[in-house]
Amino acid sequence: MSKYIFVTGGVTSSLGKGIVAASLAKLLQARGFKVTIQKFDPYINIDPGTLNPYEHGECYVTEDGAETDLDLGHYERFLNVATSQANNVTTGRIYQHVIEQERAGAYLGKTVQVVPHITDEIKRRMQLLGQTGEYDIVITELGGTVGDIESLPFIEAVRQLRWELGNSDSLVIHLTLVPYLAAAGELKTKPTQHSVKTLLEYGIQPDILVCRTEHKLTQDIRKKLAQFCNVNINAVVESIDAPTIYDVPLNMLREQLDKTALTKLKLSTKQEPDLESWKAFLGKLKNPTNEVQIGLVGKYVELPDAYKSITEAFIHAGAINETKVKVKYIAAESIHEENVQDKLKDLHGVLVAPGFGERGLEGKLAAIRYVRENKIPFFGICLGMQCSVIEFGRNVLGLKGANSFEMDEKTAHPVINLMEEQKTIKNMGGTMRLGAYDCEIKKGSKAYAAYGKAKISERHRHRYEFNNAYLKQYEEAGMVASGVNPKTGLVEIVELKNHPFFVAGQFHPELKSTVANPHPLFVSFVAASLANKKG
Repeated sequence: MSKYIFVTGGVTSSLGKGIVAASLAKLLQARGFKVTIQKFDPYINIDPGTLNPYEHGECYVTEDGAETDLDLGHYERFLNVATSQANNVTTGRIYQHVIEQERAGAYLGKTVQVVPHITDEIKRRMQLLGQTGEYDIVITELGGTVGDIESLPFIEAVRQLRWELGNSDSLVIHLTLVPYLAAAGELKTKPTQHSVKTLLEYGIQPDILVCRTEHKLTQDIRKKLAQFCNVNINAVVESIDAPTIYDVPLNMLREQLDKTALTKLKLSTKQEPDLESWKAFLGKLKNPTNEVQIGLVGKYVELPDAYKSITEAFIHAGAINETKVKVKYIAAESIHEENVQDKLKDLHGVLVAPGFGERGLEGKLAAIRYVRENKIPFFGICLGMQCSVIEFGRNVLGLKGANSFEMDEKTAHPVINLMEEQKTIKNMGGTMRLGAYDCEIKKGSKAYAAYGKAKISERHRHRYEFNNAYLKQYEEAGMVASGVNPKTGLVEIVELKNHPFFVAGQFHPELKSTVANPHPLFVSFVAASLANKKG
């Protein structure tokens, strides 16, 4: 029987429920338990695939091709365990399923209602991973904050499920804010009290309070919170602002969050957590011997969460190289032929980021031309790879007006074309080439040197591909397809022969980078940027 931990949030969003959930999971995993985390989001989109990154940060793609919330990226980076479609559920998906069932006559003429039909479907999905027999503990993070209209069915489902499961098989952790009022010079517990009161109105008594704060919680504050919120004093956990998200598991260990949770679930606390490799990573992260400046050229640079997995992959790769990677975000629209040198000077490497649409395209092309001609290490991801192909076609092969079919359907040279299976698709959501696909790498290439093997699998999210009608022309001019999908012949990786590091992938390598396994392409790119700095 799996045990269940529910993580709710109060007072305000963005307190870090995902990081706290991932940190607790890491500690439990380090004690030998098999753990997974799932995220229930209260918005009505079926998934975040059609959301603008400014709305919701990046869209994270799992191995099985689910477009999910960016918190799943944190889960994978902390636990080094792949997530799936089952790990992220939205209100939209719940209602869609229930309505489809109703149309099929599954409810025998009953009036379909939020309780019991919607809440039953939520409960069913909350237990899916637990019923596989693969996990000792399932942590469920509920998106939004307690009191939101849209999250009410999820809170009600948790209330029912706790009643059905029994006391020692589930617990609720409530993450809340204890703000510091500078004028009064003190921490205030009232927002937390109100948040817990709201939760109690819905029939849920939290077992553990995790208090996000900028200042340390005094014993008096802990006592007050315990007293007013009906929790044990040792279940009032301080979550103080940390230098990096990777410090949070150790902070939670000091606060004994894992021990308190295990005791309440009546599970053994005998085995102490083995966090040696985590501490070694943190040691390297905090004590770099070098520093490099890498430019990230993209459309959504005003919101770093739009490129969350890329920035985290740089942290993992930097630690391995014992190098602090300083990422400079550069808006693609701000770059043109006249200012490109000024924009990219002092950079030791340049990454051109993924994205959709024409905005910023010319800026990306100008940046790529500059780094190609000046032998600055370059890494292109998805649209970044496609841009490198367009730039090479225009400026090296002389293919006038070469473009992607996405940007210009009338281009004389569609060097990037719509994939065959995409041509009949009308709907936008969940219809791209998504999830893990195989790739075979040519020996002797930079990609092979990075991976150290010929067969790899990477995650995709795109509709367009390298147009193989131009492949011979490209290869003869020095841009080689060093990685190809063995089944379809689609080009996965391109690189330049006569360049210190010019590698671009059609897939998203950042999605597979974890603390335990930094992604080889990022590790090699950071190393090349460091060599460029020293060179």
